[in-house]
Amino acid sequence: MSGTGATTENQQQAECITQSPAWKALLKHRETIKDRHLRDWFQADPDRSVKLSFQVEGLRVDFSRQRLGLETFRLLQNLAQTAGVAACRDRMFAGAKVNSSEDRRVLHPALRYLGPGAFPSSSLDVMPDIREERARMRSFSDQVRNGKWRGFSGDTIRDVVNIGIGGSVLGPKLVVHALAASRHPRLRFHFVSNPDSASLAPLLDSLDPRTTLFVLASKSFTTRETMLNTASACDWLCAAFKGQRETVLSRHCVAVTACPDYARELGLGDANIFRIWDWVGGRYSLWSAVGITIALAAGMERFEQLLSGAQEMDQHFMQAPLAGNLPVLMALVDIWNTNFLGAQTRTILPYCELLRFLPAFLQQLEMESNGKSVGTLGQCLDYRTSPVIWGQIGPEGQHAFFQLLHQGSWLVPCEIIVSARSNFPLSGHQESLLANCFAQATALAFGRTASEVRMDLESAGYADDEIARLLPHKVLPGNQPSTMLLLPQLDPYHLGLLLAFYEHKTFTQGVIWGVNPFDQWGVEFGKQIAECLQPALRGEVELDGFDQSTAEYIRWYRRYGTS
Repeated sequence: MSGTGATTENQQQAECITQSPAWKALLKHRETIKDRHLRDWFQADPDRSVKLSFQVEGLRVDFSRQRLGLETFRLLQNLAQTAGVAACRDRMFAGAKVNSSEDRRVLHPALRYLGPGAFPSSSLDVMPDIREERARMRSFSDQVRNGKWRGFSGDTIRDVVNIGIGGSVLGPKLVVHALAASRHPRLRFHFVSNPDSASLAPLLDSLDPRTTLFVLASKSFTTRETMLNTASACDWLCAAFKGQRETVLSRHCVAVTACPDYARELGLGDANIFRIWDWVGGRYSLWSAVGITIALAAGMERFEQLLSGAQEMDQHFMQAPLAGNLPVLMALVDIWNTNFLGAQTRTILPYCELLRFLPAFLQQLEMESNGKSVGTLGQCLDYRTSPVIWGQIGPEGQHAFFQLLHQGSWLVPCEIIVSARSNFPLSGHQESLLANCFAQATALAFGRTASEVRMDLESAGYADDEIARLLPHKVLPGNQPSTMLLLPQLDPYHLGLLLAFYEHKTFTQGVIWGVNPFDQWGVEFGKQIAECLQPALRGEVELDGFDQSTAEYIRWYRRYGTS
């Protein structure tokens, strides 16, 4: 987790973290508690839920249903200290080039800094550029929302289409959906990432070009999937108006990119180009001009409330001691489950319809960041890093995969996210939702013993032979660990708090595992292969240079995919 230059003490620690006294102490501790059930933990300590719950600005995180105790937390904090979490955090916030493989700074916290001064320092102040882009975002979003920005034919905008992929769409899509209660009543929002024409073509058929605005989001403005969809969208616009390309695009397209020259080549003028910077990672970019779709949907005032919540979490992460630092504690719990209890996966379960796209957002944030087996010094790691992240809206999951959670053979730590209040209240709905949420969490933790099942069946009047037949099928082992995240309400501020919490949790894990959470070379290599394959699919090159199976796939496509 360092920039160019000599190997640091923190890197040396990360390289041999499994040989450290802190790691070995955790292995020894695991042996003393590995057979303890969550029922035992709670029976031994009537105040367990209070002792293992932590809160920041209304976000309450309850770890009491994890398979650990206060001593486990103490040992895990020693591990964080050994790995140099605080020092690496401070270097990131100071503007050091902690993205070592790409020799870049990591300054996404600057994007949500709302103070009047310099950030990260007076000698390295990125705030003038950020404030300028925020002002431009405000002006543009206000014009579209109040109807002053009009299309080529003079019509107000009704549909906004965000074209991007990865971080250029996952963050905005999550937040626009999460803030649906604040969405502008005239505007409709659509997100296109898949280059499969079945994603874009039916959408274009449903839209009126006179009232459609495209947000073209790509840091490099060369991402193949995004540029293919962008080209088709621009062709659709120009065909509809039969006017000068640059004039049409100036009223119906804006770009968000770190490479404005490429956007200009498309035909966009500077007034239609919003800037981001190379120190903004895609999966950390929703706080930047990539969030222009959020500002269009909810208004710039609410977008800045989102930034304010994230800034509050930044301050907490910077200032709170490890023993009460929420992102650090969350990271440590995940490391405990992954590296000491053997969990290979983790599920995200929002009991809130507005957080439907949170699992997909966290998949990219965590697996793209920490899904690596090579450390910052290029060494092969002999331990697991990021688990597999997946999930679904809780009530839907109950009728899909909860059976596996309750009685399956996998250890699957669960994160359950719920809001106390609904943004779309209907009588009786929130109580029913919360009852299901709390009930499932209770069943996951404590299960149902054979004696409890027998008692229920006897009370229901079952005969002894029926009880003997049914009893093993109705026992639930429980002891499935879960963390409960409780929000007072899902407003922009608390949403920003929650998302920044997960960002810093991911960073902390990267430090402890000794990986760089800000690059993604595996993804980049796949893109390079795709560049070579397209001419072959078109029949422009021979197949001698391809491996046997790929050559067969290309022949299959040439036979069935072309006419």
